[in-house]
Amino acid sequence: MITPVILAGGTGSRLWPLSRELYPKQFLSVTGDMSMLQQTTARLSGIEHSAPILICNEEHRFIAAEQMRLGGFKHSGIILEPVGRNTAPAIALAALQAINVTGDEGDPLLLVLAADHIIDNEFAFIESVKKALPFALNDKLVTFGIVPNAPETGYGYIKAGKKDGNAFSVSEFVEKPDITTAKKYLESNDYYWNSGMFIFKASRYLEELAKFEPEILEMCKKAIATPSQDVEFTRVDPTIFETCPDKSIDYAIMEKTDSAMVVPMDAGWSDVGSFSALWDVSEKDKDQNVIKGDVIAVDSTNNYIFAENKLVSTLGVDNLVIIETKDAILVANKDKVQDVKSIVNKLHEADRTEQKLHREVYRPWGKYDSIDFGARDQVKRITVKPGEKLSIQKHYHRSEHWIVVSGTASVLNGDKTIIVTENESTYIPLGTIHALENPGKIPLEMIEVQTGSYLGEDDIVRFEDRYGRS
Repeated sequence: MITPVILAGGTGSRLWPLSRELYPKQFLSVTGDMSMLQQTTARLSGIEHSAPILICNEEHRFIAAEQMRLGGFKHSGIILEPVGRNTAPAIALAALQAINVTGDEGDPLLLVLAADHIIDNEFAFIESVKKALPFALNDKLVTFGIVPNAPETGYGYIKAGKKDGNAFSVSEFVEKPDITTAKKYLESNDYYWNSGMFIFKASRYLEELAKFEPEILEMCKKAIATPSQDVEFTRVDPTIFETCPDKSIDYAIMEKTDSAMVVPMDAGWSDVGSFSALWDVSEKDKDQNVIKGDVIAVDSTNNYIFAENKLVSTLGVDNLVIIETKDAILVANKDKVQDVKSIVNKLHEADRTEQKLHREVYRPWGKYDSIDFGARDQVKRITVKPGEKLSIQKHYHRSEHWIVVSGTASVLNGDKTIIVTENESTYIPLGTIHALENPGKIPLEMIEVQTGSYLGEDDIVRFEDRYGRS
């Protein structure tokens, strides 16, 4: 039985402002209605497999869990990384977890996938996995090489060696080439794009890790030896895991092992590493524009235009990326979008929040949208899902006024609990212990007006929280 391992880490810098540090691209719906994480999980339906293991950043845990729930996908747990340590340690944690879960039932076969890849031809993807199975069962570490259709300089490459049925031995891994070298690779027919997808026995991966990177294996074993279990989340020891070497599976294992094999895959794959790549894989109109949202494009060609909140109109422009979100606008030449990260770096240097989160922020209980703010006031639209409850908390620097727009709120205000319904309100004085709950069957929509000397999200003292944040 195959155990999928879905790597859902990442910081979301290359598709800013659509993606943010706290809402990276794997959670975006860039093609179709499902997010890339949901699409990754959905394409497993053609393979006999157990419930996948997810690995993600601690700060992304509720988004990942909610997207799996909304998609109707089961999982066998979400492993939380307290810090990013690249793919080799992440896969080691998953391998150790999979072996622990299966026990005496056998050696789990891990299918390692990134949550932020686009694959158009799911049948070809499944066929490649099936071709790789015999080699993985025969103790090989198999990677999938994407059949190149262009001299791409944004991907690493794998050089194929001796042919063995549906696979090749791996001759070498090569870094991202310049355009001249990439053209030579394409002409030779000996090179494949490095997809970052793998299939192998959990035990074989750990054996090779013990041989080439014993420190990674030792730190991962210690970090997951006494995990903290929080419903569907598995937390490893943060102090130990932080000392683990930061290495990719390619550097740690695949470039060193003599058991590496590559199976070609021609499935319309893209890692969507830039807006130009997103334009490549998206449906276009007669003028070769990709249009998302409320857009009027006149005499405009070859553009990617995304409007989230406002009407975006263009006149006589070509080869641009225009992204409008509630709190940021990006206008870039499509040939320069590989450098979007430089904007994110400047935002980080200026300590601006736009690089970290959207104006609309998702929480395990629902979401809030900061619709207006001043020097001593802020207005939020808050949505609480049925049956959910915010933490019991207080603030030292602000008071709050809550107005219910629709639904029903159960409000703890000091030593009293009251019911507030549509077109009613309540006031929470500064320093008062309070909590908000939706006891109803429909979403609770309300407006929160904050006033005070400091309105940051870190002015929250939590006394009790059902999501493990107190």
